[in-house]
Amino acid sequence: MAKRGIKGAIGVSYRHGVSPGLPVGAYVKCADNSGAKVVQILGVLGSKTRLRRLPEAAVGDLVIVSVKKGTPEMRRQVLRGVVVRQRKPFRRMDGTWIQFEDNAVVIVTPEGEPKGTEIRGPVAKEAAERWPRIAGLATIII
Repeated sequence: MAKRGIKGAIGVSYRHGVSPGLPVGAYVKCADNSGAKVVQILGVLGSKTRLRRLPEAAVGDLVIVSVKKGTPEMRRQVLRGVVVRQRKPFRRMDGTWIQFEDNAVVIVTPEGEPKGTEIRGPVAKEAAERWPRIAGLATIII
């Protein structure tokens, strides 16, 4: 009988059980002052799914976004972003469940540097651990 996979190897190691709550096509608020207000998720970098299943992003994931509302210079640009908040509840390693009031993304450069100089609202601890530059700009880390 063939092995069906390694137990415990499902998912990415830094996210231990974070339920993905943002599928491709979702409209998300932009939490920084880069000029974008609302963005649409076009893709999730590093995700693999079953055939015809939409990739989904969770807190801390790097996503490709298109700016839908914002300054005229930012609109219709395709950029990268990091998910810092999601409304879908997810369980942390210590057993607590957490969810936020909204979904939010921070626009970053291809090297991972935030484009804005401040981040509005709280940032999830999972995103702050993976992206230290975002953690430095965050006012609240939950």
